[in-house]
Amino acid sequence: MRIIITGASSGLGEALALHYATNENRLVLIARREDRLRNVAQRCRDKGTEVETIVADVNDFERMREIGVHLGEQKIDRIILNAGVSVGHGGGVTPFEDFERLFKTNFLSVHALLEPIIPKLMEQHSGEIVLISSLASLFTMPTSIAYSSSKRALNAYAEGLHYQLKPHGISVMTIMPGFIDSEMTQKNRFKMPFLMSTEEGIERITHAIERKKIRYAFPFRFTLMIRILTLFPQSLRDKIVNFTNFKKGA
Repeated sequence: MRIIITGASSGLGEALALHYATNENRLVLIARREDRLRNVAQRCRDKGTEVETIVADVNDFERMREIGVHLGEQKIDRIILNAGVSVGHGGGVTPFEDFERLFKTNFLSVHALLEPIIPKLMEQHSGEIVLISSLASLFTMPTSIAYSSSKRALNAYAEGLHYQLKPHGISVMTIMPGFIDSEMTQKNRFKMPFLMSTEEGIERITHAIERKKIRYAFPFRFTLMIRILTLFPQSLRDKIVNFTNFKKGA
C-alpha cells in the first residue's frame, strides 16, 4: 500500500509514519523540517519500509500543487492530511497574521495538494483520503476562534468531498481527536480533559481508518459532552463557556 502523510516530521504525523512502517507499505512523507523528516524516514526504513521524503512547506500552495501532480504519477492508496498548527489559547482579538496562517495550513493547503490528486483517484476508482480535524471543530471557544474555524471549514470540505467521491469508489474520512499528547498540545497551559497518550491516539485513529469511518470523533465521553452542550439553550451555554473560560484564566 502506498501511503502519503503530511506533517510527518513530528507529533501525530511522525507516529503515523512509524505505525505504517512495514514491509507491505511504501511511504511518502511530507514535512518542512528536513532534519527531523530525515530522522523519521530513517527510522521507518530501519523497519523495512520503502520511504520517499518531500521537504516542503504546505503553505507554499504552488509547491503543493506540483507535489500533487508528482504524487499522482503512481497509484495512491491512502493520503493522510495531517499537517496542522495552532496558536494556542488566549484572550483578545486574534491577529490577522495568525488567522491567515491557521487557515492556510489547516485548510487551504489541503485543497492545494488534493486538486491534482483527486482526478487521479477518480481514474483509478479507488483510494482513501483521511483528514485530521479536531474536536475543537464541533464547538468554538472564545480562546480558539481561529483554530476551531479552520478545522470546522475542513469538516465542511470533507463532507462535500465524501459525497462527490463516494460514487467513484473513493473513501473520505474525517478524524476529530480530542487532546492527544503531542508537540502541539504541550504548548497548552491549561488542564486538558481526557488527555490521551500519543500511542492511544494513534491506535484509535488507525483503527478508525481501517474501518473506513466517514466521521470519527473521540474520546467518546468528551465528544458526548460537546454534543450535549450544543443542545442546551443559548443562555445556559453562555454560562458554561464563561465559567470554563474563567477556569482557563483567559
